[in-house]
Amino acid sequence: MHSVNFICHEFFVMLSFVACIIGLGILWDQNQIESEIQQTEKTLFRMSFSYWLVYCVAFGIEKIFLPSGEVLLMSLRMTTALSYFLTFSCILCLPLHKFAMRRIED
Repeated sequence: MHSVNFICHEFFVMLSFVACIIGLGILWDQNQIESEIQQTEKTLFRMSFSYWLVYCVAFGIEKIFLPSGEVLLMSLRMTTALSYFLTFSCILCLPLHKFAMRRIED
């Protein structure tokens, strides 16, 4: 049962990797003139997709290639944890930014 959950987790990480690439492709449009608020939100979305992409790559390298060096394995784990927390902070900043901008407008 434990191996099924692990394979399921790897599948969702791989699926989210593809979704991040698609999300960054959607956000790539630079032709629109936007307000500062919209640019900030777009930047936060780009950062969260980019950080999650780094997480997916580090997770994949750690699990698929199975490095033998302890230093490399430790750095991959630190990269995975750091990118996970940075993604969380960007996702947390999005509603806080919207709340702050709505409060300034009122």
